[in-house]
Amino acid sequence: MASNPPPLFELPVTALRGIGERQAEKLAQLDVRTVQDVLFHLPYRYEDRTRLLPIGTLRPGTEAMVAGTIEMAQVRFGRRRSLMAYVRDGSGGLWMRLFHFSGAQQSHLVKGVRVRCYGEVRAGPTDLEMVHPEYRVLRDDEEAAAEPCLTPVYAATQGVSQHTLRRISALALELMERRPPPELLPPEVLDAMGLPSLVEALHTLHRPPPDIGLQDLVERRHPAQQRLAFEELMAHQLILRSLRKQVQHQDAPVLAATQRHCAPLLEALPFDLTGAQQRVWEEIARDLGRPHPMHRLLQGDVGSGKTVVAVLTLLRAVENDCQAALMAPTELLAEQHWQTLEGWLAPLGIPASWLSGKVGTRARRTTLADIAAGRSRVVVGTHALFQEEVRFERLGAIVVDEQHRFGVHQRLALRRKGEGSGLRPHQLIMTATPIPRTLAMTAYADLDVSVLDELPAGRRPVETVAVPDSRRDDVIERIRAACAGGRQAYWVCTLVEESEALEAEAATDTAGRLATALPEVRVGLVHGRLGPADKQAAMADFKAGHSQLLVATTVIEVGVDVPRASLMIIENAERLGLAQLHQLRGRVGRGSTASSCVLLYKAPLSDIARERLAVMRETNDGFCIAQRDLELRGPGEVLGTRQTGLARLRVADLVRDAALLPRVEEAGTRLLDHHPERVAPLIRRWIGDGLHYADV
Repeated sequence: MASNPPPLFELPVTALRGIGERQAEKLAQLDVRTVQDVLFHLPYRYEDRTRLLPIGTLRPGTEAMVAGTIEMAQVRFGRRRSLMAYVRDGSGGLWMRLFHFSGAQQSHLVKGVRVRCYGEVRAGPTDLEMVHPEYRVLRDDEEAAAEPCLTPVYAATQGVSQHTLRRISALALELMERRPPPELLPPEVLDAMGLPSLVEALHTLHRPPPDIGLQDLVERRHPAQQRLAFEELMAHQLILRSLRKQVQHQDAPVLAATQRHCAPLLEALPFDLTGAQQRVWEEIARDLGRPHPMHRLLQGDVGSGKTVVAVLTLLRAVENDCQAALMAPTELLAEQHWQTLEGWLAPLGIPASWLSGKVGTRARRTTLADIAAGRSRVVVGTHALFQEEVRFERLGAIVVDEQHRFGVHQRLALRRKGEGSGLRPHQLIMTATPIPRTLAMTAYADLDVSVLDELPAGRRPVETVAVPDSRRDDVIERIRAACAGGRQAYWVCTLVEESEALEAEAATDTAGRLATALPEVRVGLVHGRLGPADKQAAMADFKAGHSQLLVATTVIEVGVDVPRASLMIIENAERLGLAQLHQLRGRVGRGSTASSCVLLYKAPLSDIARERLAVMRETNDGFCIAQRDLELRGPGEVLGTRQTGLARLRVADLVRDAALLPRVEEAGTRLLDHHPERVAPLIRRWIGDGLHYADV
């Protein structure tokens, strides 16, 4: 009895005629390993070869397909040797020019031969020409027919030509017709949205008919593309929702409100919580009191008071005889948190530890022993907290700051640190980079979301101006006036090259020049190459007002809080993205004094740089800035897709396809409720083994 043939996602690409192991290895560079991968390796553009155009109607700068007879062929020698063939039809003539040609081509392209060729028409020295067109020599009895559909152009790699990709896509389409993949979207969803079936969509996109709306294809808005984008977004959302469901079935310590530490802290604070802080803390406290792990994202603009909420979360764990951990992505930010927490925890008699990659061997050994024995109730650190040798006695809560700097797998690894007690810790993930809702719906579907949408009383918006580098002397005078008035300033140096050594050198040179230009101003310096003690000393000096101007690299992007600093200069501002500019600007405006940010740029500006600087001048709203950043740079840059662990989207685009997301969410719920058996195949179809949330 014959067994069922394997599904297309299991069928290796070598099952297609003419594809051997060597070609399969080259195709693997394009992530094409199975027949299904061939079908999902979609064209990125199309060429219209469905009409033969008379040569006499052609204009330079257009692409066209023509057919005619070679009247003359010769090899010309100039700066570069080229094979020239003059092709005529009844309306006119043009030259085919080949710079790279073989002896076989030279013997084929001779007088009297009929050819059909496609390429870009250019103005040549004497007549129109096509340089390296795609061509075919026609047989004597063969008609110069146009193509029946638009010609797909695929992303290729060395050793894999367009001809090969078109051939194997044709073979894969034939195989799909005989063994269609299962339709995983509910028919009522497809009908309601007017979307085609999977088979129809794939056939349309690989071989579009001549009368298709080409503009819709170019803009990726054709129903066939939208159908695939819809299914892909659904797969990504479903995997995160299934993760969320798993979390809800795990056990976590119940962290009840004892008020043993939280109440004294709130009484000791020199300010009242904002309404937003109170609301968010109530949401978190409610989660912490449940027997399942909290998995919550806290979004708050720069200066909105996330740190207080984080500390309350840590204290709630300590109140319930658990340990708590706070993790930050950089040494400087982790150190800032450590100093803040020490000031708040010491009066409460809570022992805390600091752990980073730069802690010495002896101190590290002592710290690890204190954590393992439970003597350290709160641990603050960098990614060093992930390391296997770090063991907790009973970890109840984790706060991860600036989550987009860490990978999904990294923060999940930290969650597993609580497994020793048989319980999973609660987790609060914080970001000062607001994430547009459309992006959060897909990228953070596994998290509950809280938003701090209110700034503390007395905060004033930062006035922002863009100034060309030619007015540097005016900017220096502005610093002189600010410092003379008892205020402080930052000067941030940025480089294109992501090199700590080069950035440190640039910052050191800038500090020297500014110290010379401003002899009455004490200049501090902070960069990534400084040792922890030197960095901490420079920051402490600035915070205490001993230095008035701090020259720094972008290491001060987050976490630095100096209320008297009211002027920020960002050098080469045109090189930074909106999110980073907004983060840096957030270092000023933290007191009641009117604050300013100067974006110092080098002319001429690119269009996108001009737009970024304009957005910064127009608004201080982090959510508006995040939306514009998403539109300008795309989701991969905004989220840091490499770091988040999200698999790359192949068809969908979170900006272009944002309107689909509410329907995606509805359809995902329908699939989970009525067709749960389709969820795993849908995830496998789009994500495969590219994303592992194993054992979370």
